Amino acid sequence: MILSDTHTFLWFITADRRLGRLSNRMMWQASLDRDLAFSAISIWEVSMLLQKGRLDVTFNVNASQWRQDLIARGLTEIPVDCAIAARAGDLEDMHGDPADRIIVATALEGGHRLITNDTNILNWPHQLDRFPARR
Repeated sequence: MILSDTHTFLWFITADRRLGRLSNRMMWQASLDRDLAFSAISIWEVSMLLQKGRLDVTFNVNASQWRQDLIARGLTEIPVDCAIAARAGDLEDMHGDPADRIIVATALEGGHRLITNDTNILNWPHQLDRFPARR
């Protein structure tokens, strides 16, 4: 399963050119195969970005509506459970952003490939199936 980091999902949904061609193709194919997922923490992150006015004006839905749209498109929502929370807390050498830690832990717990452009995650020196979103 492909797990998308929050910003990568935003790029995918809004057809942002920052998402690389290969990543875009991978996400479209995973979407068609019902093999594309998002972490529940991404909904929280979007909500925070909306409240702070930090999302592009083309993104004109609230976080609850966005969640429903993703589910309606056949994407898989992965809830944050105790195993993910514990793993997020135990990650060694990972920076302190709680959302990033939860997304990485979600990928590790489920054995998912994570598509991200976050250099801290891409450069994290531990085992993680990750793919750079700009490729």
